[in-house]
Amino acid sequence: MEILVQQLLNGLVLGSMYSLIALGYTMVYGVLNLINFAHGDVLMIGAMVGWTLLQLIGKVSPELPGILQLAFAIAGAVPVCAGISMLIERVAYRRLRNAPRLAPLITAIGVSILLQTLAMMVWGRNPLPFPQVLSTEPLHVFGALITTTQILLLLLALISMLFLALLVERTRMGRAMRAVAENPRVAALMGVDANRVIVFTFAVGAALAAVAGVMWGANYASVQFAMGFTPGLKAFSAAVLGGIGNIYGAMLGGILLGLIESLGAGYIGDLTAGVLGSHYQDIFAFIVLILVLTVRPSGIMGERVADRS
Repeated sequence: MEILVQQLLNGLVLGSMYSLIALGYTMVYGVLNLINFAHGDVLMIGAMVGWTLLQLIGKVSPELPGILQLAFAIAGAVPVCAGISMLIERVAYRRLRNAPRLAPLITAIGVSILLQTLAMMVWGRNPLPFPQVLSTEPLHVFGALITTTQILLLLLALISMLFLALLVERTRMGRAMRAVAENPRVAALMGVDANRVIVFTFAVGAALAAVAGVMWGANYASVQFAMGFTPGLKAFSAAVLGGIGNIYGAMLGGILLGLIESLGAGYIGDLTAGVLGSHYQDIFAFIVLILVLTVRPSGIMGERVADRS
């Protein structure tokens, strides 16, 4: 029983991070019909900026409580990632909105490589140890172990998802986002500034990725310039699983994917005597992606974006 609870907790923590990243994919796709494959590298930039700020805080105010140090790191990473994402939209994607779909896809891959190269030039190619500012002493929950960092991650993910849901459903900008997602031309005729909405969407998605990036580094105690590739692909799989274009689907897909990975790595590892264990947990995300695209391409919660053709 304790092993099952431990795997569920691990899956929930992992799934929360996938959900935060997947929301960026699904929001951009919802308003622009674009898969932003550079989004995983925005997470990497957030983690690197968080690492840099924690290094500075450690030198200037080492006596500052760990929770405040992490809060400052997140507060610094969010505007940097939002600014970079807005710049990417303006420079790389805006002129390609009406281009054949292959052009934005290739551009997104190019932007991803560019961000990784710039990060390698700034922070180096070797993994960097992420400062552990919170207690690493695990807490016991129903016989399972969970760290303070993981508890904070779950709380931040929950708060971020609630904030996004309220933003989309209850605010004027949220209504504008839904209008642009439904039909950008009609929304423009009704006075909605599509460019402003799209830029705002990129910024919000990047802010969530920044939170996920800093907490990813805090949870795994290491960051590097290529760290965003695998989480980005898995988060894309989560968005497809839940129904890309649907923010609630992205949340659900991320949680489910995290649980599938955790339970799969544990139980399949046991069944195969450790031959297929935690070292092979990455395959589960892509198995799920293949199955979903084969059986239900619209995802669990379907796609709420209208056909614009």
